[in-house]
Amino acid sequence: MMSLNELWFVLVAVLFVGFFFLEGFDFGVGMSTGILAKNDTERRVLINSIGPFWDANEVWLITAGGAMFAAFPNWYATLFSGFYTPLVLLLLALIGRGVAFEFRGKVETPSWKKTWDVVIFIGSLLPPLLLGVVFADLIKGLPIGQDMEMRASFFGDIVNIYSVVGGITVVMLCLVHGLMFTTLRTIGDLQERARKMGKLLLIPLAALLVVFEIMTYFMTDVFEAHGGLMAITVVVIVVALVLAYIFMSKQRDGWAFGMTGAVIALTITSVFIGLFPNVMISSIDTAFNLTITNAASGHYSLKVMTIVAISLLPFVLGYQIWSYFVFHKRVHEKEHLEY
Repeated sequence: MMSLNELWFVLVAVLFVGFFFLEGFDFGVGMSTGILAKNDTERRVLINSIGPFWDANEVWLITAGGAMFAAFPNWYATLFSGFYTPLVLLLLALIGRGVAFEFRGKVETPSWKKTWDVVIFIGSLLPPLLLGVVFADLIKGLPIGQDMEMRASFFGDIVNIYSVVGGITVVMLCLVHGLMFTTLRTIGDLQERARKMGKLLLIPLAALLVVFEIMTYFMTDVFEAHGGLMAITVVVIVVALVLAYIFMSKQRDGWAFGMTGAVIALTITSVFIGLFPNVMISSIDTAFNLTITNAASGHYSLKVMTIVAISLLPFVLGYQIWSYFVFHKRVHEKEHLEY
């Protein structure tokens, strides 16, 4: 049977997968306001398309962090202290993005809106880039000592060629996913251009994923440790990419969105597959790895958390599913645009 340590590792993974799937299209739509929209009206349409969802989607990240803190306090402490600079930048980007969504439509002047448009674009670009860097570093390994302290240099340990490629790949994943979400939430020329751009970007996205997988094979030991599962994951990602291209070509936008979401979910899942049973890998000595055992809370704490999670999770999921159902209507230029 699965132990509570393993269960909570899986739950943390599920929370991060859910965050990237849901907030991923928010980030993509935010980036598309700077590269897809031709005018202010189209930018307002794009922002309104995620207006009812973006703040609830960010809760998945908060919940994932909270689950790490409660279930794996040593993981939380090492990760958040070691990645202090990237995570502060992430927090500032998310704060700026949220403020921009609320403030953009308060003053009807071009300079005011242009300023907040830049904040929305940067606030949507930086989080997936930074999180991609962090997740890539997790599977590559970091200088973690026997005391579970991570003493990493910003350039070299945190920012390196492998982590940068990982960050750019996550950015591209979110952008394509966001463009597919736009095809589901808009009509007319904007919808058609989003579909066309998504199909065009699918090719460089596939190239980035191939490069990242090759680098992962040669620069980490995840294929050596979990070769079978990793190989299956890579094959399924390739199939999902091909299906996404086919569905985009046939204008089956819902299926295309599902496939880009599957690519994101599988990519993040592969990170946790590569980590298990570790939660952080030491580049100094494997004996210093943080695992689901030495980084975890006590058995009683995990037991109480499991009972609470099982009790509350259905209500949280039900509420979010209901909100997506209520706000499923497409957004178009002729209706009242709030932002």
